[in-house]
Amino acid sequence: MGARAYVTENPREADALVARHAELVKRIAYHLVGRLPPSVEVDDLIQAGMLGLLEAAGNFVADRGASFETYAGIRIRGAMLDALRRLDWAPRSVHRRAREVAEAVRVVEGELGREARDAEIAARMELPIEEYHSIVQNAAWCQIASLDDATAGSAADTETDPFRDAADEDFRRALTAAVDGLPEREKLVMSLYYDDELNLKEIGAVLGVTESRVCQLHGQALVRLRARLAGWRDACAG
Repeated sequence: MGARAYVTENPREADALVARHAELVKRIAYHLVGRLPPSVEVDDLIQAGMLGLLEAAGNFVADRGASFETYAGIRIRGAMLDALRRLDWAPRSVHRRAREVAEAVRVVEGELGREARDAEIAARMELPIEEYHSIVQNAAWCQIASLDDATAGSAADTETDPFRDAADEDFRRALTAAVDGLPEREKLVMSLYYDDELNLKEIGAVLGVTESRVCQLHGQALVRLRARLAGWRDACAG
């Protein structure tokens, strides 16, 4: 076996890894729950994260370059996102309305040849602007896990499918290009949220707006990305 010796060939060593990194689970859980609706319990995330940590301790290969903490962090976060998807805390109506907004964005931007503004999207949907803002705010909550998962890719896999990896890489390039094409304010929100990992309140302080407005901008950026990436998905499917 040589270079493929697994850390967990020694169960005591695996137990020690879990004990040493239990705080990592809590750190990731509290960071993630600050970006989710109040209905999501941090204890549920911690429970899912501990399962991810146990899996990481059972599968870690010591000779692959990455530290255990890096590897475990990916597994822990992935387990939490999987738990969120299973919970499906966003009602179906929220997903449906998010799709409707994305379609309205696609149509308006196609007609105008530029970025669609809030009022233009709301008018296309024949909605009061307040109702439109409520929809995109809810859309931000329901799309957090799916977008985080898409940007994470398959880095946690120990055995990879090269065809899936190629598709993931193509998607990441398309997503990066779509983010670069967002209006400056929305692009800044996305950067502060996903790159700098600030929460909505912190981003509001940076931009000088309310937390609610940040959530609206975030939701609008997400539905705009959904609209712009629809063509990429259609091309892949065809």
